[in-house]
Amino acid sequence: QQISWTPLLVLGYLFYLLLGAMVFQLLEKQAETHFRDQFQLEKLKFLQNYTCLDRQALEQFVQILMEAWEKGVNPEGNSTNPSNWDFSNSFFFAGTVVTTIGYGNLSPSTVAGQIFCVFYALFGVPLNLVFLNQLGKALNAHLLTLERWVQKPGRAQVVQTLAVAIFLTTGTLLFLVFPPLVFSYVEGWSYGEGFYFTFITLSTIGFGDYVVGTNPNKHYIPVYRSLTAIWIVFGLAWLALVFNVGADLMERYLQLKWHKSDLSLTEGDTTKLEDEPEQPRIHIPS
Repeated sequence: QQISWTPLLVLGYLFYLLLGAMVFQLLEKQAETHFRDQFQLEKLKFLQNYTCLDRQALEQFVQILMEAWEKGVNPEGNSTNPSNWDFSNSFFFAGTVVTTIGYGNLSPSTVAGQIFCVFYALFGVPLNLVFLNQLGKALNAHLLTLERWVQKPGRAQVVQTLAVAIFLTTGTLLFLVFPPLVFSYVEGWSYGEGFYFTFITLSTIGFGDYVVGTNPNKHYIPVYRSLTAIWIVFGLAWLALVFNVGADLMERYLQLKWHKSDLSLTEGDTTKLEDEPEQPRIHIPS
């Protein structure tokens, strides 16, 4: 049965990717064209206002800005901007490495730092998976303990359902609803942007278009990014459990649907055989 519905799952997976590609193209391509044309218009206005520069000099300056951004240096502000590699920011970066979030806005620029990052991730990623797995087992153990408290028949399922509902509601509030409020207040984002950053981070997608503690015009407390890293770790454990439950339910649903279709086909074939008239036997004299 598992082999029989696997091709259907593969086709559904490819269809989901194709659907996403078409929707993203429909939503984003026109906006990208608009921003590109606007940027080119701004460069022309800049050259008209500063006639001492030519296009080649401007393109070189833009290249310098892009290289600075790739090295983790924010072009805004001045040299008094806080370091990206103080302990708090380094702790946050270490968390993004072992959790495989990888925002992409900051990365080691020295050869020694790059080599260390490889070996650090080589051992840190499995360690993070073990930690999240044990944390998930501890949460499941609490649910099982809650079930054992209920001795009367028929009530354990009710308590389990209630516990799961409390687990999902509490986790949603702690990791998806309240954090965007904090990020909106500290970073100056809208609630939608904060919610977008929250989910993209906890799902380890990590585009890097929104990252906390990177605005040079704001003064952050020293432990802000460290506390965010701790929130990310526990949020990852919670969301990983939610994803696992969702994947398990989806797999059971697909197997059940395919199993029912196989049973219906088998019953149809059996009914057809039963409805066929019995062929007369021909007696051959000896």
